[in-house]
Amino acid sequence: MQHLVLIAFLSASLFFPHPPCANGADLNSDKQALLAFAASLPHARKINWTLTTQVCRSWVGVTCTPDGKRVRMLRLPAIGLFGPMPTNILGKLDALEVLSLRSNRLTVGLPPDVPSIPSLHSLYLQHNNLSGIIPTSLSSNLAFLDLSYNSFVGEIPLKVQNITQLTGLSLQNNSLSGPIPDLHLPNLKYLNLSNNNFSGAIPLSLQKFPANSFLGNAFLCGFPLEPCPRTPSPSPNAPSPQGSKEGFWKGLWRKHHSIIIIALIAGGGVVLLILIIILFICIFKRKRGGELGTGSSSSKGKGVAGGRAEKSKQEYSSGVQEAERNKLVFFEGCSYNFDLEDLLRASAEVLGKGSHGTTYKAVLEDGTTVVVKRLKEVVAGKKEFEQQMEIIDRLGQHHQGVVPLRAFYYSKDEKLLVYDYVPPGSLSAALHGNKSAGRAPLDWETRVRISLGAARAIAHLHTEGGGKFIHGNIKSNNILLSQELSACVSDFGLAQLMATPHVHPRLIGYRAPEVLEGKKPTQKSDVYSFGVLLLEMLTGKAPLRSPGRDDSIEHLPRWVQSVVREEWTSEVFDVDLLRHPNTEDEMVQLLQVGMACVAIPPDQRPRMEDVVRRIEEIRSSGSGTTTRTSPEDKPREEHIQIT
Repeated sequence: MQHLVLIAFLSASLFFPHPPCANGADLNSDKQALLAFAASLPHARKINWTLTTQVCRSWVGVTCTPDGKRVRMLRLPAIGLFGPMPTNILGKLDALEVLSLRSNRLTVGLPPDVPSIPSLHSLYLQHNNLSGIIPTSLSSNLAFLDLSYNSFVGEIPLKVQNITQLTGLSLQNNSLSGPIPDLHLPNLKYLNLSNNNFSGAIPLSLQKFPANSFLGNAFLCGFPLEPCPRTPSPSPNAPSPQGSKEGFWKGLWRKHHSIIIIALIAGGGVVLLILIIILFICIFKRKRGGELGTGSSSSKGKGVAGGRAEKSKQEYSSGVQEAERNKLVFFEGCSYNFDLEDLLRASAEVLGKGSHGTTYKAVLEDGTTVVVKRLKEVVAGKKEFEQQMEIIDRLGQHHQGVVPLRAFYYSKDEKLLVYDYVPPGSLSAALHGNKSAGRAPLDWETRVRISLGAARAIAHLHTEGGGKFIHGNIKSNNILLSQELSACVSDFGLAQLMATPHVHPRLIGYRAPEVLEGKKPTQKSDVYSFGVLLLEMLTGKAPLRSPGRDDSIEHLPRWVQSVVREEWTSEVFDVDLLRHPNTEDEMVQLLQVGMACVAIPPDQRPRMEDVVRRIEEIRSSGSGTTTRTSPEDKPREEHIQIT
């Protein structure tokens, strides 16, 4: 029996092809493929891939299998890769599980050999300039597929239906078209097909996803969007509506013609009687007015004038009260000249939705551009609301790092805030936005300047607000950047107007532990949020709950602690910071400040004034860094992994 098994095995090895991994593939072949890939694509930043260095230990962005025999992960986000992806090169990495080339400038199409790597389970190619159709040869082991923010066209390949392990599919902001296939994927937890050209009805299997997964497709319908239009064909035997109507009136007249005649006569008599009464009243008033006129002309003039004045006064008072109820309240020093009606007529663009409401960019008819925040879930009464607005205005007028509040509107149903519009955008967009659009990544000096400016602004709010005032919503979206890339803190002081500390599910990562437990936000919880912000700037990772994204970690402080605990501190830093020589010591110092801010016990966190002083010291110690080094100096790259 054993001989039969051996013969069968030998026969199979002779007549059937070997699997890819057995085709002589090893670490050396992976090395040759990676070198060929690097040589075929220009890249803005130098990577330390050479024949003489060890792949698994020193090559940037490369992670090997635990036994060190194959390349398992390749992560090269935002390193300036430019041009078309080479074919039949990356496909040779047949043990590759994770491939991340996001936020580069890759062009033309996606080579079919890349998504068809059998072992591949995570493919991140978002924020590039890839075009053409999505290849039909997709690995059946894919769990995350992100091709968003490219220029893909055509339809979603039907092969996607066979990827039963898929948990995240991001295809938003492309030019895909056609109907959406009925994807019966049991493990799919995240889906985004927004801003494409899809048409037809949303399949039943995908109607469990929220509406924002499908927005921006003008010809898409069905739940959770608007219902699809119905076009029923009329039955040939059905009577025409006109015929039905005529038949109804004829039958009604045949059965009740006498009653109808009596009703018409009675109705006409009532109308005639009302007209006669009105005529008599008019004659009587005119006669009485003539008698008053013969008595005293001066008395008439006084009475008429007084009556008219009283009527005008009542109308004016009513108009003033109505205007007061629907009036924008502008603060002193504001140069804007528009009213609520002008604001409501303005063209609006949604900038973002947060825990306190929706923010819009509004362009008025005269070209004035402002930011309008529409608050939600406000429980404060009008007096309390107005008092808080006065405090916010006072704090915003005395610090250049704080976005001033210009006006507000309060009614029972609407609460609006008006701010200056600060281009080019937020810190979040600068850290995580589309770098393929020509936007340069933030360098180390700029990040230190932004962190110091934001810290000073928050410390100003804490000290000048009477010791109890809090920001309450510190996150990278609320740190705006001026044209000079200076930090401007916005959206502060609104948490006190809400019913309870409201935590948006996507923003749990910024919230202090005690706030998540239901306690009121304090200045110490502000310090925690600022600490998370520092870690976000250092790591380049957003503290968000975002399945399928490799640049987000929901509990960022815990992740940083785990990496530092393993004595791989340099691995936590953003790849965009690694190209700056002789700054790692300063980065470590700022990392220590951030970790102190996110201490679990609130009383162990520093005050914002202490944070400001510490960042100032770090900035002073590194002020000469750029003059001490040259672009040719090689940065330290030992034990660095790009994520």
